[in-house]
Amino acid sequence: MKTLFCLAAALLTTSVMAADFRILNEDAHFPEGPIWYAGKLYYVEYDRNTVTVWDGSSNRIFGTLKGCGPSAVIRTSHGEFLTTCYDNGTIGRLSAQGRPLPGWDHDNKGQKFVGPNDFAVDHDGGIYFTCSGEPGKSGNSNVFYIAADGTITRAAADLHNANGIALSLDGRTLYVIETDQNRLLRFKVDGAGHLSGREVFLNMDDLTHHVGHIYPDGVKIDSQGLLYVGQNPKEPKAPLAGTIFVVDSSGKLVRSFALPSPGVPNFTFSPDERTLYVAAVDQLDKPPYHGKIYAVKLE
Repeated sequence: MKTLFCLAAALLTTSVMAADFRILNEDAHFPEGPIWYAGKLYYVEYDRNTVTVWDGSSNRIFGTLKGCGPSAVIRTSHGEFLTTCYDNGTIGRLSAQGRPLPGWDHDNKGQKFVGPNDFAVDHDGGIYFTCSGEPGKSGNSNVFYIAADGTITRAAADLHNANGIALSLDGRTLYVIETDQNRLLRFKVDGAGHLSGREVFLNMDDLTHHVGHIYPDGVKIDSQGLLYVGQNPKEPKAPLAGTIFVVDSSGKLVRSFALPSPGVPNFTFSPDERTLYVAAVDQLDKPPYHGKIYAVKLE
């Protein structure tokens, strides 16, 4: 027991504040799901129903999808941008210029999307995405796969509030966060859109020695194979609020660092991986969910 207490105390101490960061947008409305593309940072603002872009000096709205409630954005191999529209149950689409296109709301067998949430691109031009299901209810939480030809199939079913998703560097392992279960799952990838061997990879409460419930949100993998895990706590003063956890492929904690905002749900790397761009939330409980975009130096 003493050992566990010391480990928890050490984690609390070492994740006080990121060493060097700056704010790129101090008036984002629930920013989420960022990507870096063509020298610019794209991210969604859930409460504004927009994809916003930072070009290195300023932020502007790239595209608007009314009623969408976006939680992530990704660029396809065909040059379009896709968004997970959490509120209206669709995969929203934008042209390369930001013009709205008809979205998708079901897979090839008619399965509806309930709470689309996050994306992960594979090496075949396809894209995995999670659907969280109805809040507080079991069922309708799945992982789907969009093939390069646009065919959408269900890759994994019966999940619990599926959220962040990331593919390993070799493309053989898919990681999926189950937020309400406080854990990350791991699947074996048997081919594009085909998953097997579901198992629990990491329990976040075990990782943090049960200092408080950790509600994991986004996950990304760097070129060294390290997994960065973000979170969105229920309370702004929750233990370890604002902390991003970094674990290796065995689930061992490598490091952790915190930001001033309590919610740090998602992020992306700069091309050289010297900067982590973090979509963060300050106002957790009600609209417009004020937040910020941070640039955190990783060196």
